[in-house]
Amino acid sequence: MDWTSLYLKTSDLNVFILGTGEVATRRANKFLDHGANVKLAGNTLSEDLCDKGAVLCSVDDVDEMVSWSDLVVVASGDEKLCEHVSNIAQNKLVNRADLPQKGDIIVPTSFEIGEIEISIFTNGKSPLMARQLRKKIQSIITEEDILEIELQDYARSILKEVIDDQKQRRKYLYDIFEDERINDFIKDRKIEEAKMYINNLIRGLE
Repeated sequence: MDWTSLYLKTSDLNVFILGTGEVATRRANKFLDHGANVKLAGNTLSEDLCDKGAVLCSVDDVDEMVSWSDLVVVASGDEKLCEHVSNIAQNKLVNRADLPQKGDIIVPTSFEIGEIEISIFTNGKSPLMARQLRKKIQSIITEEDILEIELQDYARSILKEVIDDQKQRRKYLYDIFEDERINDFIKDRKIEEAKMYINNLIRGLE
C-alpha cells in the first residue's frame, strides 16, 4: 500500500472544491468544521454551507480558484472539467473524490468521540465496510475511555514539569492507567478527585 496516514492542519487552509453535489458538500463541511477557507464551483450551495462561510464560484473561474488554493478537491460529475482541474493543479495537494488513487490525499471516513477523532481507510476497496467498521468501533468506546484519556493528558502535563526522564514518565503513565483507585474515580465520574490524587501521586504526596 502506497498511502501513509497523516493529519493535516487545516486552520486557514485555502480549499477549492470542484462540485457542489453530495460528496462535495460532505467534503466542504469537513474542512469548514476544521477551520479552512472553502470555495466551491458549481450550481448552488446549501444554506448551512453559506452560514459556515463557504463561497460559491463559477465553473468559469476554476483556473483562478486553483491558483488561490492550497488544496484542491475534485468532486464533480463533469469528467472533462475534473481532468482539466487535476491537470492545472499539479503543484497543489489534490483530493480526487472521483478517482481517489490519482490524487495526493484521500479523505477517509472519520468520526469524533469527545476530542478523539478516529479515521478508517480501506485503501479504496470498500467504503461500505469502512462505515461498518466505524459502527463497530463506536460501539466499544465508552465514556470511561474518554475520561481516561483526559486523565492521562493531565498526568502527562504534570510529569513534564517534575520528571525529565521520558522512560520514567512513561512508567508513571502506565502505573496511573492500572491504578485501581483511579479506575474507581472514573467509574464514579469523580474526575476532579482523580486529578487531585494523580497530582499528589506524582509529586510524592500519596
